[in-house]
Amino acid sequence: MEIRKSHLAVIVAALISGSFLGAMVAYAGFDARLDSIDVESEPVLVEKSANFTRFKTVFENSRESIVSVTSEATRTQGSGFVYGEDGYIVTNEHVVGNSSDVEVTFPEGSPLDAEIVGTSPNNDLAVLRVERRGLDPLELAEVSSVSVGDPVVAIGNPFGLRGTMTKGIVSQKGRLLPTQTGFSIPQVIQTDAAINPGNSGGPLLNAEGEIVGVNTAIESRTGTFSGIGFAIPSSIVKNVVPQMIETGDDFRYPWLGVSGLSDFPERAQQMNLSSDEGFLVLETVKDSPAEKAGIRPSNQTYQLDGRSTRYGGDVVVGLGGEPVSGINDIQLYLQTQAEVGEKINVTVLRDGERRDIPLVLGSRSEANLNTVE
Repeated sequence: MEIRKSHLAVIVAALISGSFLGAMVAYAGFDARLDSIDVESEPVLVEKSANFTRFKTVFENSRESIVSVTSEATRTQGSGFVYGEDGYIVTNEHVVGNSSDVEVTFPEGSPLDAEIVGTSPNNDLAVLRVERRGLDPLELAEVSSVSVGDPVVAIGNPFGLRGTMTKGIVSQKGRLLPTQTGFSIPQVIQTDAAINPGNSGGPLLNAEGEIVGVNTAIESRTGTFSGIGFAIPSSIVKNVVPQMIETGDDFRYPWLGVSGLSDFPERAQQMNLSSDEGFLVLETVKDSPAEKAGIRPSNQTYQLDGRSTRYGGDVVVGLGGEPVSGINDIQLYLQTQAEVGEKINVTVLRDGERRDIPLVLGSRSEANLNTVE
């Protein structure tokens, strides 16, 4: 059996938050033609434990709703899951790309042609539709109920091995995952359940068989699993997928037009701040909502480790009455609680004083720089 591989990887950089996820994030899409894979295997069950019987039941109850997704144009094979009984399938955007030739294969059956209903590069999600009805959609969990240490399983098609299940725990919540658009996905779930090329787009399930996330990437220097995987949280799926189904368009993201830092202890000292909580604005985009509202970027410099460093801008500590401790809070608020065109108050610390600045949110489509919020 010959399997051709080429891993899609992106270098993780601290574009706006000043915090690194690591040296490299390799998206778990598997580059291979469907006709080059002739593999049928029994589900791979990891170590027996107190949850063995429970997760065996999870697999048996969900296996018919987890599919293989193949894109001829991107030569990529990944995974997906049934979202609606009328033929809707959710997978990763990087699995299908801009392809017009996508196939979905259920555990028992031949490949079906799939229509791309919509894609969301900002969230690495895509919605497909196949001519098959009476499907059994998987339930989406409430992310608020997910805790570090919870047992989870990943089910998908790593390296083309269909129907593979691996088990682990939720290692952490609230990670920021950069995408190839320059923006980052907030509230990403980190897991040590093995995720490898081909798992992309498949579900990360809790012990009740509910989807807590969509497996999308691994942190690796080799392109294969090294103990750290990432899943797009179910809360984003709930927010983004219905709009894609309704309109065929990506989610309309509210936009401020700022870039800066979430971790700035030395700058906080220079500004006589009691803490570095919040988001320090280093730049505002020309003609952005932030610039129009009068939010101030950094305008002073000092020497740090022999180089000139900016400080002195507004520190965002609240949006719409919700507290902000960093960029993750900003992105989460904009995605889940705000709308394009909405007027909100941005609470900032300026010259030691707290003040509210009214601002009308724009859309990311207006951004002329794609590395800012």
